[in-house]
Amino acid sequence: MQEISFTTKAKAYEWAELSAQDRALIEAAKQMTNHSYSPYSHFRVGAAAQLQNGVIIKGANQENAAYPSGLCAERVTLFAANANYPEEKVEALAIACNADGHFTTDPGAPCGACRQVMLETEHRYTGDMRVLLYGEKYTLVFNSAKDLMPLGFFAEDLLG
Repeated sequence: MQEISFTTKAKAYEWAELSAQDRALIEAAKQMTNHSYSPYSHFRVGAAAQLQNGVIIKGANQENAAYPSGLCAERVTLFAANANYPEEKVEALAIACNADGHFTTDPGAPCGACRQVMLETEHRYTGDMRVLLYGEKYTLVFNSAKDLMPLGFFAEDLLG
């Protein structure tokens, strides 16, 4: 038997340390928490994707009484980007979480389904997509979605 370890790297930035472009993307994600439809969890998530052409696509989580029918902010945003700008690479994705009217102190992390969609989006455009997870104390910045999910599932895996 062989033991294998996986490690990931992220940088933790205070607000003032972030670039103006990163702060603007995070602000867009924070604003989108106001568009969340979350009457059940009251956990509002906003996301904003920076495309290669400079366009910013925004989304928010959308819940449903039939819980599996809802959709996370990350997937809303990435699917909208892919549907409306299919030729444009997503360069960065910012995510902000708001609970009980306050942004979370620590950064919120995407669920596994969102991580898989992030990987597929990155894989589709054959380039890294930076991921920014906002928290009031600090923002985590990952250079690639692979850093959030080192073992992904891709089309070539379907071929066996």
